[in-house]
Amino acid sequence: MGVNRGVLLAAAALLFAAVMLPEVVAVRYIVGGNMGWSQSVNYTIWAQDKKFYNGNWLFFMYDRNQMNVLEVNKTNFESCNSEHPLHNWTTGAGRDVVPLNVTKTFFFISGKGFCFGGMKVAIHVEKPPPPPSSSPIKSSSPPSLRSRVFVPALFAVAAAWDALLLLL
Repeated sequence: MGVNRGVLLAAAALLFAAVMLPEVVAVRYIVGGNMGWSQSVNYTIWAQDKKFYNGNWLFFMYDRNQMNVLEVNKTNFESCNSEHPLHNWTTGAGRDVVPLNVTKTFFFISGKGFCFGGMKVAIHVEKPPPPPSSSPIKSSSPPSLRSRVFVPALFAVAAAWDALLLLL
């Protein structure tokens, strides 16, 4: 059985990319958890133990015939005023996704009187934390390109080779 050189090179490149790229994780929060965007959730309590970072997403699930998702300013949030929203995230399906792509506090309410029943949430979005730092190198010269690229690439190629041998 012959080995397809293209498959081997693609596998090696994929493994190399996986080793070299930093891990990026965007979290999608279902607002209200399993209760969704409804009157039976205390959203202050729901949000208090969560960290929201720039790049995360909010997913609002609700009865599309009764409720909506409006982004408002702080004053309108506190007074439950839905007359002049900053953004109406309601798509009509009752399944709305809001990207948290700005570092700020977002204020969301449900209009149609539901805000007065507690359907409002403030989401404070922070910058993502920096990646963990490695221990300092005790060398007077910076690491060479060879040690930064070659060694991980060597491990990636070796892993690809082992995986290919298992397939044969």
